[in-house]
Amino acid sequence: MTQGAAGTPPAHDLSTPKAAGLAGVVFAVLLAAAMVLARISLPEGAGGEEVALAPGRRSELTTAMELIPFAGIAFLWFMGALRQHTGDAEDRFIATVFMGSGLVFVACLFGAVAAAGTVLDADDPTGFGRHFAYNLLTTYGMRMAAVFVLATSTLGRKLGVLPRPLVLIGTAAGLVLLVVGSTLPWSELVFPAWALLISLYILRTARGNR
Repeated sequence: MTQGAAGTPPAHDLSTPKAAGLAGVVFAVLLAAAMVLARISLPEGAGGEEVALAPGRRSELTTAMELIPFAGIAFLWFMGALRQHTGDAEDRFIATVFMGSGLVFVACLFGAVAAAGTVLDADDPTGFGRHFAYNLLTTYGMRMAAVFVLATSTLGRKLGVLPRPLVLIGTAAGLVLLVVGSTLPWSELVFPAWALLISLYILRTARGNR
């Protein structure tokens, strides 16, 4: 890596952690807000037999659906900035899992929103569309989020860019999402909470380096 005259890395290397941190904060806040609104709108969604829209809660679900695309965009920026920060030193195998799981998570996120949007105003007495959207997000999306968290924690440990407590927290968060993400109510909030924690650490580190 080329360095400046005073031995300081180029400016873009310093801006990458800040970009990752800011994007992660935006993603965490938007996704958490959307998940809370969706849980309020679909109170029986967590492992229940029915996934029914709560009376008078249509506006909350609509707002959640409008937030999800922006959360997905912020997550892509967050993921790209993190990978740029690791550079050529990254483990290729883990990096492939990192990228793949992140992209599949976003695909599940957008697919669940699209499925929910098609049935929000439709007559769907069987609840098939709502079940499909819910299962796509909690069963598949959250497990891809778990793989992303575990891969990020592994990269952070191998490259030494994350402290041991954050690696342990990430491992625990990934296991929770992987094992009980689709059955334990509100457990999906572990993912945005982890993203917020990582983002705040990156921002603090970037400020210290400056």
